[in-house]
This record gives sequence, structure tokens and C-alpha cells, in this order.
Amino acid sequence: MLGYNTMREVAVWVQTDKVAEVELRYWRLDNVKAIQRSASAKTSHDGAFTATLIADSLQEGTNYEYQVIINGSALRTKDPLRFTTQELWAFRKDPPAFTFALGSCVYINEGAYDRPGKGYGGEYSIFNSIDSLRPNFMLWLGDNNYLRPGDFQSRSAVHHRYSHSRDVSEMQPMLRNMHHYAIWDDHDFGPNDSDRSFVHKDWTREAFELFWANPPANHPSLSPGNGTAFRYNDAEFFLLDNRTFRAPASCKTCTPKPLLGKGQVDWLIDALSSSKATYKFVAIGGQVLNSAEVWENYVNHHAVERKELLDRIAAEGIQNVVFLTGDRHHTELSKMDREGVTMYDFTVSPLTSGAAKGGANEGNRHRVEGTYVAERNFGTITLTGPYATRVATLRIYDQRGKMLWERVL
Repeated sequence: MLGYNTMREVAVWVQTDKVAEVELRYWRLDNVKAIQRSASAKTSHDGAFTATLIADSLQEGTNYEYQVIINGSALRTKDPLRFTTQELWAFRKDPPAFTFALGSCVYINEGAYDRPGKGYGGEYSIFNSIDSLRPNFMLWLGDNNYLRPGDFQSRSAVHHRYSHSRDVSEMQPMLRNMHHYAIWDDHDFGPNDSDRSFVHKDWTREAFELFWANPPANHPSLSPGNGTAFRYNDAEFFLLDNRTFRAPASCKTCTPKPLLGKGQVDWLIDALSSSKATYKFVAIGGQVLNSAEVWENYVNHHAVERKELLDRIAAEGIQNVVFLTGDRHHTELSKMDREGVTMYDFTVSPLTSGAAKGGANEGNRHRVEGTYVAERNFGTITLTGPYATRVATLRIYDQRGKMLWERVL
């Protein structure tokens, strides 16, 4: 799987089925004889036989081909393995157009551990539909796999769940053909609606870091969570952790009840206010702008912190903030105008989990008409145009790749 992508280095994630030495060989397509190598790594049972390898000393805006080397031998693949580094465009030209895909809620059936009856997951061909559009990268918006009740008390079972969810044949092409970034939500953090009280969140954070190749972050305000950020061309992405610092919804003495926590909110405001990006995409597991006080919407149980966050964005005059959210098993676009600042919330859910029908009439005052979808789906965002008049086009597709709606910001 291709992980994070920058101008000068790219991450490649691998998983073997037993202990192995792994490394990368890579070369520019216009100079195939100049072979470079990554540092090698040894996969282990303790690390779920995973490794993240870094192709470094790369050139910006350049096409590369690579091989995965396992115990000295190149892994054979049907098609060549390739990636392209980001361009150095600033002060030289307008930013390149690009497209990224997004979605949440991936349930992969495993009969022995599922509830009795028809499997909750299905239509895995949605991954082929995503791959067919060949976006530059995929942003996974949480519930990227579903821990089962039998997994919560066992570190090895957590590793099994991640491995089982990743090992889907329909998913393999898109893992290889585009870069991947991820946040988590309750089902990859712990039990349903889990919060900071979950005693084994160290296991699930470890698994998240083993199975995703996000850009690392060492900012003290994000510790011990897994929040991070990255830039892709003219857009900046802020990947938030909505579980590690979250107070229990049922706690009567937790006043006020944080969801992101003060440190993470302060960091986000600092980062947004200093960002020069045309669009600021804020990825968080649950809906931010939905006004309905239901389920795990931000406004439900955590309204004080939500108001502070939105008030501060407005007071700072931060334009072009788009929250990217999942969780709800339905899709919709929300829009809020606050003191001359317009914010959006693009919810995309579910990918392969069961769709929920109950959100149609729940009373979200900020829903953009015609954007509610209650079936398996995925989204894309395409940024085009000159730097000064950049446009973001949002699209939603069904599992077969048929476009359901389009909106331009």
C-alpha cells in the first residue's frame, strides 16, 4: 500500500505472512539504471508482520517505479508498482489539479465473529469503483474496520481484525495504485461509541500506526492521540483524533465534556489561522455541523466545545474550511454561515457497512438540499483552476461508480 506522499519522500506499507526482511528498490522512469534502496526492516509477529518503508532522496514532480524486496527476492506483481512525487509549484506556476477519494465505515464480514444472520458488510466492489477513477489519494474517514466484541480484550485479536479487513481482494488494486491517509473513529478505536475510558486504547493506537502510513506528527498538543497534518499541492489536511480525549457522554460530572480536548482544539486553531492553503480540510470521525442532537454528532453531548471551535474559526476569519466526516452510515453536505465565514461539512458514509435510513428527517438545519444519500457510496473532491480562484468540486458515487450528485464550492 502506498502511504503518505511528499515532494522528497514516499511511504510504502507492506505486510508479510511470516518473519521476513523487507526493503524497497526504486528508480526514476527516465533513469532506470540509477537504482536506489530504502532502509530495510524486519517484520515480526509482535508487529503483525507489517513494515512501513520510506523511499527518500526523491525528486519533486517525478515518476518512479519500485519493487518490494522480501528476503532478497523481488515480489512479483501483475502490473508495475509506481508512484509520482508532488510537484514544486509555488512561485513558479498555478497549483496542479488533483483529485482525492474519501469515505468511511468499512465492515468486512467474518462469519465466525459476526452477529448471526446476513452479514452486515457487502458490495466490496466499491473499492474497484474507487480505483477506476484513479484519484491521487484516498482519505479514510474512520470506522475503517470494525472491531468485534471478541477483539476488545486481546491485542492479537486487534491485529487480526486489522489484517482481516485489509486482506480483501477487491481492495488490493486501490491500495497499490493511490496513496492513503486515515483517521479513526469508534470502531477502529474500541467498542461502539467508545471514549477515553477504553482501557486498551494503547493497543488500538499501536495497531492504527502499524497498519496506516500517515505522516508522523510529534506535536505535544496531539499526544497521546494520533492526530497529524499534511499538505497536498495547495490544500492542507488536518487529521483529528476524536476518541483519545473524548469524555463519556454519560458522565454527569465531566463538565464541560471535551471531544477533541483543549490541546487539540488550540493546535487546530493555530494551524488553521497560520495556513496559507486555498482549502483547509479538517478530517474528523463524527459530524461537526449537523444541528441534530442525535447519536454522536458533535452538538450532542459536546456542544460547548463545538461552539468554541466554530466561534474561534469565525472570529479568526478563516475561510474555506471544509470538515470531512463519516460515522453516520449516510452521506450529506452541510453548510453554515457564521459571522461572514462559510464552513462546510462533507459527510461520506458508508463504504461497505450497512446504510442507515433514519437520518433523512432528523432535522439537520444545515443540510444542503439534494445531498442526502442512504446507500453504500464514496466521494471525491477535485481541486482545479488558478491559485487565486481555486475551485473544489465535490462528487458522490454509488458502489458501482455512478455519480449521484455534484456540488461546486
